[in-house]
Amino acid sequence: MAKPSSEEGETAAKPKGGLFSRVFGRKEAPAAPPPSTEEPLAQALEQERDASAGPFDEAAPQDVTEVDEALPDAPFETEAPPQADPSPLSFAPMPPIAEGQKRSWWTRLREGLARSSNSIGAGLIAIFTKRKLDSGMLDDLEDVLIRADLGVATAARIAQIVGKGRYDKNVEIEEVKDILATEVERVLGPYAKPLDVDTGEKPFVILVVGVNGSGKTTTIGKLASQFSGEGRKVLLAAGDTFRAAAVMQLRIWGERLSCPVIYREQGADASALAFDAVKAARERGDDVVLIDTAGRLQNRAELMAELDKIIRVVRKVDESAPHAVLLVLDATVGQNALSQVEIFGRVAGVTGLVMTKLDGTARGGILVAITDKFHLPIHYIGVGETAGDLEPFTAREFARAIAGIEG
Repeated sequence: MAKPSSEEGETAAKPKGGLFSRVFGRKEAPAAPPPSTEEPLAQALEQERDASAGPFDEAAPQDVTEVDEALPDAPFETEAPPQADPSPLSFAPMPPIAEGQKRSWWTRLREGLARSSNSIGAGLIAIFTKRKLDSGMLDDLEDVLIRADLGVATAARIAQIVGKGRYDKNVEIEEVKDILATEVERVLGPYAKPLDVDTGEKPFVILVVGVNGSGKTTTIGKLASQFSGEGRKVLLAAGDTFRAAAVMQLRIWGERLSCPVIYREQGADASALAFDAVKAARERGDDVVLIDTAGRLQNRAELMAELDKIIRVVRKVDESAPHAVLLVLDATVGQNALSQVEIFGRVAGVTGLVMTKLDGTARGGILVAITDKFHLPIHYIGVGETAGDLEPFTAREFARAIAGIEG
């Protein structure tokens, strides 16, 4: 007997009502947990594609066997179906959206990158105080910059520039900072690009991916706040169905911003939820759909295969979707971010980066190393928890802040 795929079964299990009754009123049974065994990424992706092949909305007919069984003489009691709670949702208080706007972005960025700039500055003082430049000092300079995660190539270039024409001379620390800022800006400048929401794509679908704890859900809330402030109609999809706290967090953002949020019970199929979200946004005339996803380690092949499935299912609604795939990176993980960019880029087709938690690390230079290697656009950086602490990336401001240059 033919057995429908998980996607087909969900759509064929019972008669369909209106889209909104299915999207907002239906609860789905928890999906089976992902396989526990690890497989090579390519094999896992191929198995996932085979398992979900076929039209999304069609299911093979099933054989039905009649059972001749006498009914009981007395009626039996059945449990009443659960009723929706008519009381309004109660959300825990959160800081007002406007918080963090009192100080300029430059001030907050400089303070957020203080740990990185102070670490570099302390290293420069130890190297260049009361000594004339020699090759050993340039080696020490490279070490300081590598420890700040600027990358070997960038560190070597900066050391070479500092050494040019300055051997056996006193070198001012501010002079080295200027060279550092100039080189960092040169590397990052071509990739400091705003996220372009194409008004020709309606809805413009943004898939947000990343590992556990990188700040995906918070980033989605901040982006929704910005888009709503620009007058765009935004729909949120709580696709992190494995973590109840993520669903609640996104619902809180939706309540604050008056944005509808599509969510399911914990463990539901994230790809089906994403499908419903994009379809609902189309019918509602929404401008932007922001889809959250469960955090997943880049070395877990079966979890990355699930991400590939979400993308394929969304394309059953819109072949060009998702129109942007944002990888949210936690600056505090340092060099591990390089492998995240590589694997997520291969599976999800990452189109741009968001770097968060730059205020929590002395290794903010990792953004330079990532850009030098992968040449991906940097759309936003974050240095705090409020909506105003996520800003479009500007290479010059970042370079001067990490070099510790005032003003």
